[in-house]
Amino acid sequence: MGTAGTSAVEIAGERRQLINVAYRLLGSLAESEDAVQEAYARWYALPRSRQDEIVSPGAWLTTVTGRICLDVLGSARARRERYVGAWLPDPLPDHAEWEHADGTDLADQMILDESVTMAFLVVLESMTPAERVAFVLHDVFRYPFAEIAGILGRTPAACKQLAASARRRVRDAGAPVTATGQADAVRRVKEAWESKDIAALVDLLDPAAVMTADGGGMVGTALRPIEGGARIAQYMVAIADKAPGLELLERSVNGVPGLVAQRTGAVMTVASFEVADGRVTRIWAVRNPEKLRPWVRDG
Repeated sequence: MGTAGTSAVEIAGERRQLINVAYRLLGSLAESEDAVQEAYARWYALPRSRQDEIVSPGAWLTTVTGRICLDVLGSARARRERYVGAWLPDPLPDHAEWEHADGTDLADQMILDESVTMAFLVVLESMTPAERVAFVLHDVFRYPFAEIAGILGRTPAACKQLAASARRRVRDAGAPVTATGQADAVRRVKEAWESKDIAALVDLLDPAAVMTADGGGMVGTALRPIEGGARIAQYMVAIADKAPGLELLERSVNGVPGLVAQRTGAVMTVASFEVADGRVTRIWAVRNPEKLRPWVRDG
């Protein structure tokens, strides 16, 4: 039985699922939208008779989107090597914030859960493309390995092994911290940063903490990760000294508490945090203006 009764509205309704799959696979909003757009273009390029033969258009679109994302991931290594400084996934605002953002309709599309936290996305970046596709589709979206096999061009058993390998990477990276504990830690970091209290920052940061910044070569930032709580604290205070009028706001970033730094109303940095035992262990600061577009308010 095919899809003779499938309407254009029903086909378009798959976009939310596809965008969520693509973002978790790619970590880039622009690339995710391009991948989904290409999947839809391939669907509408099919003869109507072929469309009617497809039992589940949603599954077909997901398979095509997965294959497109796999190709993008395959070329990502070379692109990242040309990228200036560290590359980080695009930070996502909370839905309430995004509703006022300029030029995007993704607010109603994105599902903000533990699979889009910056800490989780960074772990996904450490996987091979095949591992990432197998893990995201199976463990996050519950797709059967038989369908994933069609995307990866491997046997279901091989896909199961890829997901298991990816799962070990996630496990080795540590369990996520509850938003409640993170909110308190982020608030204290904000207060210490605003008061330029190096001693307080050092106390809030794990001695082995790491701060990674992404400016994309478009704005000034540290090109390499800064290691050590004391060095990070000094760097944060130096930033505050060089940017008078910098305002720090507590905002949801990828579904968990984070900080947004703005100056004269313009968003300059979006920071995500990883917290363990009440101390900050990782800071990811996105400064690339192209990645901050969803945070730009109208007017």
